Amino acid sequence: MRKNLIAASAAFAMVFIASARPAHAVSKEIIQLQTQVQQLQDMLQHLQQSNDERMGVLQHLVEQTADNVNRMAQTVNTLQQQLAAQNETGGKMDQVAGQIQGVHDSVDELRTRIAKMDKSLQDIQSQLQNVNTQPAQQGATAQPGQAAAPMAPAQPQAPPVQDLYQGALRDYTSARYDVAVGEFNDVVKYYPQDDLAGNAQFYLGEIAYRKGDYPNAIKSYDAVLEQFPGSPKAPAAQLRKGQAELDSNQRDAGIRDLRSLIQRYPDTPEAAQARSKLNGMGVRVTPPKPSAYKE
Repeated sequence: MRKNLIAASAAFAMVFIASARPAHAVSKEIIQLQTQVQQLQDMLQHLQQSNDERMGVLQHLVEQTADNVNRMAQTVNTLQQQLAAQNETGGKMDQVAGQIQGVHDSVDELRTRIAKMDKSLQDIQSQLQNVNTQPAQQGATAQPGQAAAPMAPAQPQAPPVQDLYQGALRDYTSARYDVAVGEFNDVVKYYPQDDLAGNAQFYLGEIAYRKGDYPNAIKSYDAVLEQFPGSPKAPAAQLRKGQAELDSNQRDAGIRDLRSLIQRYPDTPEAAQARSKLNGMGVRVTPPKPSAYKE
């Protein structure tokens, strides 16, 4: 009887020890995980402090660059208005005005890129703040021995809008129009709500115009005016639409669009060019008032 009692006690002790070992191992793993989470939080906090300092410097540089670009744009606008007012130089004036329009476009692109850069800096700061709080939440909700849920495979995405647009603009200025058309169309397709979509639609009109495809040029300019009325390219789109109509022997439509441009955007350089064009054609800037009917 005594031997049986001793054997039973030994068996119970062995079962207890065997069952206690996993619990001790699990507890040790939890402590190690908590330590690693704390270390990661400390590292993220240090990284965020360093990035906040660098972001402050970058933000200051962006603001300075934006001020310089605004001053440059004002200078270009003033020069373009002065040239448009000097109608006596004829074709040479149009050539110089076209060159200044190219500079004006470059300033617009630079201003847009600065705005995007400023937004990107703000997004990065927000992401860092969110990442700093995630390890603590994950450590609190993770269960010991529980495998992480599998992540869904990433879907293929279009290139960033800035990269796509800048590549299209380089191909356009290099006269690789067929390639640029595809890239500008991608900007409009994948980023229809982005400010650069209006610019891309405008340059699609410019490519068609340079190829002598006036109907498609007019359609692209119309798309800018209808879908992106607040775009900085809207005045230029209406000016170029009027020119395309005049070049395709649609005189009345061209005059109507140039007059509409002057009415909608009276203080723009494009409106000054429209006035100069109408004056050169011997057409009144404002339509004549209908005369009263007399019997």
